[in-house]
Amino acid sequence: MSSQVASHRVGKKLVDVIFGASGACNEAIKVHGAEKVTNATVGAIIDESGKLACLPTMEKAFRTLPIADVAAYAPPQGLPGYLNTVIDLTFADNKPEGYLAACASAGGTGAIHTAIMNYSEIGDQVLTSDWFWGTYNILCQEEGRSLATYPLFDENQNYNVKALADKVGELFAKQDSLLLIVNTPAHNPTGYSLTEEEWTKVLDICRQWAAQGKKVNLLVDIAYIDYAGEKNETRHFMRQFSNLPDNIFVMFAFSMSKGYTMYGQRTGALIGLSANKELVDEFVDVAKYTGRATWSNINRGAMTLLTNIQQDAEMLAQFEAERDELYAIIRDRAAIFMKEASECGLNALPYKAGFFLSIPAADPAAVCDKLHDDLIFAVPLKKGVRIAVCSVPKAKMYGMAQKVLNALNAVENK
Repeated sequence: MSSQVASHRVGKKLVDVIFGASGACNEAIKVHGAEKVTNATVGAIIDESGKLACLPTMEKAFRTLPIADVAAYAPPQGLPGYLNTVIDLTFADNKPEGYLAACASAGGTGAIHTAIMNYSEIGDQVLTSDWFWGTYNILCQEEGRSLATYPLFDENQNYNVKALADKVGELFAKQDSLLLIVNTPAHNPTGYSLTEEEWTKVLDICRQWAAQGKKVNLLVDIAYIDYAGEKNETRHFMRQFSNLPDNIFVMFAFSMSKGYTMYGQRTGALIGLSANKELVDEFVDVAKYTGRATWSNINRGAMTLLTNIQQDAEMLAQFEAERDELYAIIRDRAAIFMKEASECGLNALPYKAGFFLSIPAADPAAVCDKLHDDLIFAVPLKKGVRIAVCSVPKAKMYGMAQKVLNALNAVENK
């Protein structure tokens, strides 16, 4: 076949298992009706009636924005009020000591893109756990890097600090800098959250290599933090990032998609933290450069909306109450599944909070195909099956764990 694209782009084709699974589910709904189909593929909150959940206060505030705040350009770095507010939201009452700055991005994905582009070397490997959001891999490949992984859990399903330490050592044996991505709290796709003690051990590993002159860049992906529990409890670990050595640079990928139910507005930010102001100034320079070269500038209306909500005490209280209600719904759905998984002997990975939970499987695609017999649609990942508890009404959660176990057994005994 002849090709007109550049040689290094030949063969590039997006195969997204999440949207593929969602498409198959939508076809089943056309045949059988939505009430008979369980859609556990969608990474967005679906309410108990089966409709996309949007926070009412957000919708009202968005619809009443002046047209100038919707249509006008924003500065490449983002609106100043938005950037300051994002920093406050990221840390709540747990702001670490050091210098901080933020740059707006096209959602959390844009924040991760910016971090990979500027804090890893071309040709190097970026590190994350073996259960991960698949787009990490696409982003690395697109930017001339590759993704390495370490086992997230040990044989007892505890966080595998030893595996992380071993893999970091392996990578530093062949490269002088490393970008480590840690998705917590409410990890996608398992729902796991690192404890304070586990974070201490992770930072000990970072300090060990920093003391040997290596560059350690740490990206904390907090996309689901607003559905992980009480805001200060879930952020308390961030205090540990105070006054780290200069060659440990910390970043946080912030997203409005989940916390504000504004998935399609594609608004987020990358926050940089260092004890060295020059390094934070450098962060702003390179992040602005990347933004200008990628999306030019970010959705002004969404940035204004976030700032308006946060600056109005009455509106903020109502907004947070509405979001807490959504969090409670997701928590209750997950509790149903995890309780029944324990009762029937299904090996679900440790879930603490968030949109997703996961079940290990040797042949995830086959298990998901078998679940179609029960009109259940889930997402096959490399190491198992992802269930989007955010999108399944409570009534449909009952009995699902047993059906997943049945599908696993049917595939394994085939």
